[in-house]
Amino acid sequence: MQIADFKVEQWMNDYEGKAVFNMTDTCVSPFTFQELTAMDQQGLLSKVKMDYGTITGDIHLKEEILKLYQSGTVDSITMAQGCLQANEMVMETLLEAGDTVVTYTPSYQQFTDLPRSIGCHVTTLQLYEENGWQPRKEELEAVFAGKVKLVILNNPNNPTGTVFHEDYLQELYRLAKENQTYILCDEVYRSPDQPSICDEYEKGISTSSLSKMFSLAGLRLGWIKGPAEVIAAVNVRRDYSIISTGPLIDALALIALQNKENILARSCAIIDANKASLTSWLKDNPAFSIVMPQAGTVGFLKYDAPIASADFARYLLDQTGVFYVPGSCFDSESHLRLGLTADHALFLKGLQITAHYLPIE
Repeated sequence: MQIADFKVEQWMNDYEGKAVFNMTDTCVSPFTFQELTAMDQQGLLSKVKMDYGTITGDIHLKEEILKLYQSGTVDSITMAQGCLQANEMVMETLLEAGDTVVTYTPSYQQFTDLPRSIGCHVTTLQLYEENGWQPRKEELEAVFAGKVKLVILNNPNNPTGTVFHEDYLQELYRLAKENQTYILCDEVYRSPDQPSICDEYEKGISTSSLSKMFSLAGLRLGWIKGPAEVIAAVNVRRDYSIISTGPLIDALALIALQNKENILARSCAIIDANKASLTSWLKDNPAFSIVMPQAGTVGFLKYDAPIASADFARYLLDQTGVFYVPGSCFDSESHLRLGLTADHALFLKGLQITAHYLPIE
């Protein structure tokens, strides 16, 4: 099975280690292991047995995850090693060669090229910057002229940070229901007050993890929440690849979710402070613009200069240590993926350097 190079992840692998000012990280300033274990007020870690644990995920962990949603039971959840694997398990369970998949661009490359590697026909719908990185409703009905097996999106979107309008989503649900189409929504950037697809559409499948808003990417703990028949099918297939996430990771994840209010308040404070600085910086630097992210941890910074995004990103990194993922990794030139996740002083310094080094003729 051949698959295209994953441009975002390849770029991160090749260059992130050189970063002094990481301006593109999608995960809010991470906790240390000591900070996380200090939240263990019930002594959960002292009771962990280092066996395989519960194969599809600890029941108490599933109960905490369920509190992030409005519907379902613990049987509608299964665990994965990060949201990336959660998405992969859903796609490889539901899709076969010849199926039609609909997804969006710019977005996460996994959504297009993993289905293509399976042999699916993939149709991409454009997100329009001039429309706040929203899709056009009139383009939606045309893609349902034939049989669509799966629609894939992430909401909030990576790299733009925008949230799909509710009227668009309702039209998507209507068309999907008429065609008995599943919708996979990567909600790793979602906040608990944002509706989840698995609560709004009967064939909606939500994936998420503790990586982005929860500042715990190193746990590699993700999950799938969806219809019973999907979870059952995933659980059959997952035995070939994952077995379990393990009792230690499940316990650490449970500790985090038991402290979710404090963790998310910290994340929101970091993001809000960086958004405020970004707003001020943009006023002083008209060569840059952005559709301000509505939610999540990233936005898509546009610049007005005669330089390719990969060249600009490499130049900044080589000259200053400021690190971005270029828009070319999302097939969108003249953009840089901007993370809102760094400690505030570092974020502000990174913006200042970026403006100073933009080669304007």
